[in-house]
Amino acid sequence: MDAPVAAAAEHLQGLLGGRRPEVLLTLGSGLSGMADDLDDAVDVDVAEVPGLVGSLVPGHASRLRCGALAGRTVLAQLGRPHLYEGHDARAVTRMVEVAAELGCSTFVVTNAAGGLDPAFDPGDVMVVDDHLNLTGHTPLRGLLVDGAPVFLDLGEAYDPALRRAAHVVAADLGIELRRGVYAGVVGPAYETPAEVGMLRTLGAHAVGMSTVNEVIAARAHGLRVLGLSSITNVHGHAVSTSHEEVLEVGARAAGPLARLVVALLADA
Repeated sequence: MDAPVAAAAEHLQGLLGGRRPEVLLTLGSGLSGMADDLDDAVDVDVAEVPGLVGSLVPGHASRLRCGALAGRTVLAQLGRPHLYEGHDARAVTRMVEVAAELGCSTFVVTNAAGGLDPAFDPGDVMVVDDHLNLTGHTPLRGLLVDGAPVFLDLGEAYDPALRRAAHVVAADLGIELRRGVYAGVVGPAYETPAEVGMLRTLGAHAVGMSTVNEVIAARAHGLRVLGLSSITNVHGHAVSTSHEEVLEVGARAAGPLARLVVALLADA
């Protein structure tokens, strides 16, 4: 563990009043309302924690909230930094490293994504089975352990048992879940029609501007990962895409996503 991560974890632990989070829950664009379900919560401004960077993107509050959810202590990241804001991969993923240092063993990562599968509809929720890291970045670049690069097995980056549980719980709740491959790109421009065609050819079902580097960092630290995408628009269903649309549809999806996450944590 490097010094900035250790220092950030120690400082954040003090701000949390000694609470020991078990689960890191990262909330994407329009999804921060999910954190309203945390009981006995304490809020921390990201700017108060040395080594962490916030986000200037609308819909990303740059706050942390720690509280109880379904009997688990959850650290919710309300919004996240992105590569397209000028941050490097280690800055984007530092919150994951800090959470691991604090003792988190599970990472539930959500995002707003554009649907690439024509069968998808805005408002759908997709369980991420796998990803394509098309960002050209990785938090493992330059990282040495015992003087050697980290060669990380990502064959099961998204925990199979958590994915199966998500589908079982969703069926019990009457929530229809999609499943598929998430393509992570840098952004912030939305995809051209040619890029949409390329991504479909590569096997992607949804595309977004986050998540993949965070998942790599989480697996490097041994965290189990569940990825959930809020499908905010479907390429080919609309003439154009806007961030306002992403926030609006993401907010509508927050309710079903919150019910799903609460039930999953209760069963875990």
